[in-house]
Amino acid sequence: MQNFLAMINDDEGATLVEYGLVVSLIAVACIVAMQTLSTNIQGTFDYIGTKLNGVQK
Repeated sequence: MQNFLAMINDDEGATLVEYGLVVSLIAVACIVAMQTLSTNIQGTFDYIGTKLNGVQK
């Protein structure tokens, strides 16, 4: 009976789940930020490439 009560009072699993949720939210935020920045970065590289095409080698 004491083992059962100890198992019910154990909150290590809940803590692990909370950490997992935090990590997944951070990952989603990073993916969204990278997708947003990739558009801006692509535009910058396109601009630089266009300007470099006119430069003689």
